[in-house]
Amino acid sequence: MTGIKFPTITRPIRHLQRYREILTVFTRHGFGFAVSSLPTEPFWLRELHSFSKLERTSLPSHFRQALEELGPAFVKLGQVLSTRPDLLPPDYIRELSRLQDEVQPVSWSEIEEVIRRELGRPLEDVFDEVNTVPLASASLAQVHRAKLGTRELVVLKVQRPNILRTLRTDLEIIHDIARYVQNHTPLGQVYNLVEIAEDFADTLNRELDYRAEGRNADRFRHSFADDAGVHIPWVYWEYTTERLLVLEYLEGIKIDRIEEIDAAGYDRDQIASQSAHMIIQEVLQDGFFHADPHPGNFIVMQGNVIGAMDFGMVGYLSHTDRVNLIQLYNVAVQMNARGAAEELIHIGAAPPDVDRRTLTRDLERLLQRYYGLGLRDIRLQEVMEDVMPVVFEHRLKLPSNFWLLAKTLAMMEGIGLKLAPDFDVFAFSQPYVQRLILSTLKPNSRWISDTVRRGLSWVDLVDRLPHAGQLIIDRLEKREPITLSLDMRSLNYIDRLVTRLALSLIIAGMIVGMATLIPTVAEAGWVVQAAVIISFIAAVVMGFAVLWSIVRKR
Repeated sequence: MTGIKFPTITRPIRHLQRYREILTVFTRHGFGFAVSSLPTEPFWLRELHSFSKLERTSLPSHFRQALEELGPAFVKLGQVLSTRPDLLPPDYIRELSRLQDEVQPVSWSEIEEVIRRELGRPLEDVFDEVNTVPLASASLAQVHRAKLGTRELVVLKVQRPNILRTLRTDLEIIHDIARYVQNHTPLGQVYNLVEIAEDFADTLNRELDYRAEGRNADRFRHSFADDAGVHIPWVYWEYTTERLLVLEYLEGIKIDRIEEIDAAGYDRDQIASQSAHMIIQEVLQDGFFHADPHPGNFIVMQGNVIGAMDFGMVGYLSHTDRVNLIQLYNVAVQMNARGAAEELIHIGAAPPDVDRRTLTRDLERLLQRYYGLGLRDIRLQEVMEDVMPVVFEHRLKLPSNFWLLAKTLAMMEGIGLKLAPDFDVFAFSQPYVQRLILSTLKPNSRWISDTVRRGLSWVDLVDRLPHAGQLIIDRLEKREPITLSLDMRSLNYIDRLVTRLALSLIIAGMIVGMATLIPTVAEAGWVVQAAVIISFIAAVVMGFAVLWSIVRKR
């Protein structure tokens, strides 16, 4: 797929009619003040100020409606913005989370033409029958049920005809508007809006290639190959193309239809447990999770098996991301607001020059709302509602996958509460959290590779020293000036000072780290417990040795 490319220059004249349509919709929904507040007004905006303004309290709802009215590119843009609470106020984020991606279906004749063109042969050569009434109709695709010549039931996800042309135009306009706002408003000094627009285009390009979705399904199926409680549909690669995805058809009950689940005799507690296991494995073990877990994408099949569908939107978490999440979770549970602020700075969510006192104060207020509550009494959706104002106020740039994960977990929490209101997901997840913490202590291949990499860096430095020394000697022989701002006595003094400071920091980190780990290794076996305790004692002894050295040397 060549993808949707941006033009090298802004071309408002070429898309003038679409510009007028977009801006007319936004001003009709009450955003004329945003147009009139621009410092320099493009000529294609000048006729749009006659629309009346709406009450500011209703603007978030009208913003969502405007995006839905403008079509698929803007609906997808709204879904991306709903994961950026640093960009938009909380009430806008809440509204964007309600975006509907359901549209009127395309006629069967148009869909049939797309399928025939992608297969390169008549439908009758592949399918015994195809249901012309769609199972679902979204802004980018339409889904139909069919039966292969082998009598297997499948679903056909078909890209809507001419959608690429529409998206290409809208993405060029979004890019041009982002660049204009970037260069002419204070917002551009805080955020790289052009980069956000380009990242959005890349995300949409991946979603338009159904082969990528098929590979996501294969990856999930491989992850849960040994789990009989989760079923991932098979991909029929011989018929799948860039615009056509052919998947195994799954028969079952939507996971939020509680009465039907009870009538079928399924065990709701087991289903809730299986759902929690699935999402915890995706997040903490695999670092690859289904990022669109609304109830329509999960069904309950025979034997309390959960069937998953629609793998177009996925999230990724590196090992470091997962460890950072656990550390944030730990400081939050300990009501340590200062630790939470430092951890946010450490992971790059807060800039180094953030007002730490104000951030710590706001985090303290946030954490105090949950003081005395047990984990099973805390609802993630409520926590997200409380966190969003702090994120927006301090412009905390949380990685997009973190916020996508939070939304995913909140959706799964809602499903779990319907299935089993007394189910304690925190207690269920505790063993997984402990295993992840212990995995960071084991000398594994990651540790070895990091050690080797650092060792090679030192080897490279030693290898380069003779050449660097020769260059210095050559310059001295040619009487070329070499500027040194410090004499050797000063260098020796600074060397001792920095060495002592580095040792102090390392030993302090070891003491704090080991003290933190001791409670978490209670179930790890006596070997690991002994190693951690001995390391703690050794770190304390070294700390006293450095302290004595400092006192003795004054």
